[in-house]
Amino acid sequence: MKSAAVLAAAGAGVALAQSPTSDIPAPAGTSLSPEPITVSGSFDGENFLYDRESVVCQEQDETGTQDTIFILEDGASISNVIIGPNQAEGIHCLGSCSITNVWFQDVCEDAITILGDGSSATISGGGAFAADDKIVQINGVGVDVRIENYYIQDYGKLARSCGNCSGNGGPRNIVIDNVVAKDGGVLCGINTNYGDTCHITNSCVDSGKSCDLYTGNDTGDEPDKIGSGPDGQFCTAEITEDC
Repeated sequence: MKSAAVLAAAGAGVALAQSPTSDIPAPAGTSLSPEPITVSGSFDGENFLYDRESVVCQEQDETGTQDTIFILEDGASISNVIIGPNQAEGIHCLGSCSITNVWFQDVCEDAITILGDGSSATISGGGAFAADDKIVQINGVGVDVRIENYYIQDYGKLARSCGNCSGNGGPRNIVIDNVVAKDGGVLCGINTNYGDTCHITNSCVDSGKSCDLYTGNDTGDEPDKIGSGPDGQFCTAEITEDC
C-alpha cells in the first residue's frame, strides 16, 4: 500500500487532445487506504486504483471530507489515478487544484468538490461513471472551474454550483469543452441570481441537455428551478447529440 500520509510526489498528467472515450486504463495495481490521502504539491498515481479499505459510500447521503479518498491542498495537482467505488466523496479541493486523467469507476455522492472561495480548478482528461446526481460540486464562492477532454456516462449533472449552502453566493463560472456525455442529464446547474455562468463548447451530449437554471439560497431549502437550456447570458452551449 502506498502511504496514506501527505503525498507530494512529482509528476503530472497530460490533457487529452482527441475526442474523449470511455476507455478506463487497466489499473497498474491497487492501493487501499483506511483514511483520506492528503496531497500537497503534485502527485502522479501511475494509473493505480485507489479506494478506501472499507465501504464508506452511503449513496446520496452527504457525508463529508472524512469520507473522501483524496484531499487536495490549495495549489495541489493529481494525475493518472483510477478511483474505486468504496469512497463516498471522491476528491475534495480545499483551494485551487488541477485534476488530470483521473477516472471514477462508480461515483457515490459526488466525485469532485471544490471548496475554496476565490479558487480555480481544472479537470482535464479522465471521466466518471454511474453518478446518480452530480459529478462536480462547487461549494466555494467566486470560483472558476474548467472541465475539458472529459467522458461521462450514466449521470445526473456534470457540474452544479451549490444551490443552498450556508453563506451561499457567487459568481461561479464553469467552462466545459470537448466533453462526451452519454445516458444522463444536464451538463451544468447554475444559480442565475448569484451571477453564475456555464459556457459549453465542442461537446456531445446525447440527451441534448446543456444547463438547468436555478434561484439559489443560503437557507438549506431546495432551490427553485427557473429554466433550462441556453439563455445567451448565463448559459451558452455549442453541442451535438450524435455521440
